[in-house]
Amino acid sequence: MLTLDTSTQFGVRVAERLAQDEIIWLTTISASETPQPVPVWFLWDGETALIYTAPETYKLRNIARNPKVSLNLNSDPIGDDIAVFVGTAWVDHTAPPPDQHAGYLEKYGDRIINLLGMTLESYTATYPIALRVRPEKVRGGD
Repeated sequence: MLTLDTSTQFGVRVAERLAQDEIIWLTTISASETPQPVPVWFLWDGETALIYTAPETYKLRNIARNPKVSLNLNSDPIGDDIAVFVGTAWVDHTAPPPDQHAGYLEKYGDRIINLLGMTLESYTATYPIALRVRPEKVRGGD
């Protein structure tokens, strides 16, 4: 399990970004061993990132074959302020659906409706699979 050292400037910044950033890049490995990065919405709970996805996606097939993944926060405009996590992903069958997850709705509810033009129910029908990623290591910096 990853423990961020919030006594350092890097640890404080990463903790803030995990709470505030809207996008994180999830990279899985394909059957041909090619990295497959994709931007995703996520909710950080202090130990894991929760990501909802559609069924029958490459990321689900890749994770079923190899659960080792990376998560990357976007850099600033000049390539600084990065954080790269390495960890393990799995399908979380115990997570509530997106339209019943208070924290997820607080973070993304308006975007689901106003940006995507979906209802909460149609979003949940489209993205019913909950993925969890537990980071084990982090690197980066300014």
